[in-house]
Amino acid sequence: MLLALSSNQKLGLALAAAAFVVFALVCAMLIPRYRPNFPAGHLGWFIAACGFFTAVMLLTIFFVARESEHEAGGETPATETETAEPAPPPAPTETGAAGGSEPVGKVIFTTNCGICHTLADAGTTGTVGPNLDDLKPAQDVVAEQVTNGGGAMPPFGGTLTEEEITEVAAYVSAAAGS
Repeated sequence: MLLALSSNQKLGLALAAAAFVVFALVCAMLIPRYRPNFPAGHLGWFIAACGFFTAVMLLTIFFVARESEHEAGGETPATETETAEPAPPPAPTETGAAGGSEPVGKVIFTTNCGICHTLADAGTTGTVGPNLDDLKPAQDVVAEQVTNGGGAMPPFGGTLTEEEITEVAAYVSAAAGS
């Protein structure tokens, strides 16, 4: 899961953790050296400070490490030249010898899934998620995973339509050879 976090998210978690660790070390090693009966006389303040740092760490995990809306779609964070919205899939097409156009499922996969997954047919080499060429998932398994997510994978049920999920599931299972 840590690999799926952005640099800013990792930095936020590291800063909160560092503050928590510094507080613990100061209370355990530095203050008792000069005040051997610490925290006697100030136990209420000490417990409040401990609760405060615990709450800060938990809130940091909740707010910093949660996925933003565009990350839940499986995309990389937007840069100045990109938009955070997923590219709409093209109108449905069929793969044919004369037409040579790509199936809708392949376009949806390369747009939304290829950053994390490897699939030779799509030309993607993502390493965050499993290699789908090796996994060879069945269409119903792909549809379930894409809809609900699981593990480090976010759910796409709110991002993709049912038709798009069906298209990408059919494409992945066929391309991976299940």
